[in-house]
Amino acid sequence: MAVVFETPRDLLGREGTDLGVSDWLAIDQARIDGFAEVTGDHQWIHVDPVRAKDGPFGTTIAHGYLTLSLVNLFLPQMLEVRTFSAGVNVGLDRVRFVSPVPVGARLRGRGEILSVDEAKGGAIQSVVRVTVEIEGTDKPACIADTISRYFP
Repeated sequence: MAVVFETPRDLLGREGTDLGVSDWLAIDQARIDGFAEVTGDHQWIHVDPVRAKDGPFGTTIAHGYLTLSLVNLFLPQMLEVRTFSAGVNVGLDRVRFVSPVPVGARLRGRGEILSVDEAKGGAIQSVVRVTVEIEGTDKPACIADTISRYFP
């Protein structure tokens, strides 16, 4: 269940707020292959299960950028901001790929508001850290500090 803010201004002063977690998502070979197809990244550690069995991870692994792209799926499950005219993804301050994601793993996002500031034109800009967790492991797959801007 997303933490709801009625307006972007309601984010002000909420640094440190724990946004909880998203739903789990299974990473199957079809998703990995689909990502390879749209990005042109057909490296064997992602798309060749037979060769990957003898590789460094013992199986195929998700692309790092596939894992990062899931932040866009997880974030709205953790944070909902209402009553604004437009919202944009400004970018990322920091991204780290901490652990590989083996095929068959389940991932979820965990969120925390790092900062909230007023921006030009009355917009509100937030930085939210999304930690992509791998079920059953202590180390996350990815940590990304996302920047969003909400316009009045």
